[in-house]
Amino acid sequence: MTDLAADPRLPGKRHLRQSAMRGFALVAFVAMLAGVPLAEKLPIEKAFALAIVGSLTLVLLFATARLAFSLLVASLLFGALATASMLKLEFLMTPALAPDLKYYFNWQTIEVIYRYPVLIGFSGLVVILIPLLLIPAWRWDSVPERLRLRHWPALILRGCGLLAALALLTASLIPAGPFAPAFNKPMWATITDRSYVTAFMTSFSDTEAHVPPTPAHVDRSIKWTINQRAPVTPRQQPDVVAILEESTFDPHMLDACTVPQCDLDMFKSGRYTRAGSPLIVHTFGGGTWTSEFALETGLADVLFGNAGLYAPYSLAPRVEYSLPRAFKAAGYRVIAVYSHSGEFLNARNAYANYGFDQFYDGTDHGLGWESTDADLFEVFEQIYADETRAHPQQPLFIFTLTLHQHGPHMTPLEQLPAPFDKPLFRGKFKPPELDDWLNLNLGNYLQRAALSSRMLESMRDLLWNSGRPTVLMHFGDHQPSFDGAMHAIPKTVPRAAGQNDSRVTYYRLLTSFPMKPMKTWDALDITYLGSMLLDAAGVPKDAFYQANSLLRDRCKGRYLTCKDRNLLGSYHDYIFNTLKDVRDEE
Repeated sequence: MTDLAADPRLPGKRHLRQSAMRGFALVAFVAMLAGVPLAEKLPIEKAFALAIVGSLTLVLLFATARLAFSLLVASLLFGALATASMLKLEFLMTPALAPDLKYYFNWQTIEVIYRYPVLIGFSGLVVILIPLLLIPAWRWDSVPERLRLRHWPALILRGCGLLAALALLTASLIPAGPFAPAFNKPMWATITDRSYVTAFMTSFSDTEAHVPPTPAHVDRSIKWTINQRAPVTPRQQPDVVAILEESTFDPHMLDACTVPQCDLDMFKSGRYTRAGSPLIVHTFGGGTWTSEFALETGLADVLFGNAGLYAPYSLAPRVEYSLPRAFKAAGYRVIAVYSHSGEFLNARNAYANYGFDQFYDGTDHGLGWESTDADLFEVFEQIYADETRAHPQQPLFIFTLTLHQHGPHMTPLEQLPAPFDKPLFRGKFKPPELDDWLNLNLGNYLQRAALSSRMLESMRDLLWNSGRPTVLMHFGDHQPSFDGAMHAIPKTVPRAAGQNDSRVTYYRLLTSFPMKPMKTWDALDITYLGSMLLDAAGVPKDAFYQANSLLRDRCKGRYLTCKDRNLLGSYHDYIFNTLKDVRDEE
């Protein structure tokens, strides 16, 4: 470090400039450490971020032998990362992630920045600060003579130091390395807990989606096409409305849920119900966009490795077959009514890639994170009226999703309306007794579920009274986490759902017109919902949905837990290698 101290042999003004620059750089570096790596949420994340910042700073220091320059580059780099993450979280609802380098360097990003003065100001500040600080830091911070590379001792010292710093940086970034617990966090935690360095650096391994490999002994003799015979439906093609219910499951699966508040009409079968059962999903506590992906494409994000979590970015542009395209081929107009910002996790672009004709952004209609199901219904009602007026003879496929059931479920019970204003599960069974925390979360959940049930009744009345035959399906995208406490509640789910009872929600399919009950099973995988809708609407299936329907029937509603592994391997070989449903990355 003495070699990097300000050289007193330099001329007076130059020595003063060098001392001032190094002092400024040190203050900036300390401030960055306090505000970025030490502000991460968990201790392991703080240690991980410090290791990344420290090793990268050492790389710069040994490579340049310029103290001020190295400290300022690290300060600007990680300061900009944290600031960009905060701004992106504010405007686009996700922090800066490594896939952004791949998916956000385009003209659409520039258009987004142009719409927000704050983003323009930040971008301009970054462009100005970088040369304003780094150019004088480089010029004024001269390399001490003893550390210049023309001297063998300096070359050996800096070379060995650089290799050691690079080794430390590399080891820190290995998912199975010393900071393994910082990797593979649940996606929802990654984008909400404000550990900006950890979120960004650990997401580098999640940028490439890999198609499942072909089994070694695949059976290509299995037939995956069908002679289609549509069920009896009205002469007029029915409208089809699919509603994703955020964080929603049938509370009757909870052993403790025997109180009247658990008996909600949305989970019951009635005279309009044609199909319904527990639903097997592929996420828990968050990741709604993966359930959207499963509905729209008939694919499970978990097939594609960690990058599947980024399906709206990594997979949506590559999928050849989709539910919207199947409806469009039958003459439908396909629209999405989003409950929040279309910028969230690339939703607007993803829905265009899925094949939707129209995407209604929730923020353009006053919807957001605090909107209730009744708010969504009000917007849906207006859009539905406009669409049926503008397209009176064209059938509609409409997808929408609620948001109010999203966590946290922590409104104090006394602030909820009766009968949810007191603990509902006090001492319901032992062990374990449902404690105050679970009573709080379940009380909130059931109160919001009651609002959802009323909204669905209003939705059904609206659609049934329209004079247009309609298929209506609603389903839960995943269970809420209750900060992990959901795992502690004993549940009873069908054996067909497999070992993981946290991946079970529900679905119901109704029609306004007479129709025989559809074939159902003890549980249905979410990837089959699309083919169920096509069956109910009497819409011809393309090659993918023919295969999807056959697998649904042959595996009795299961997918990844299908007992016939030979059948599942043949199906994957057919859709990925014969149909080439997922195109290679460009």
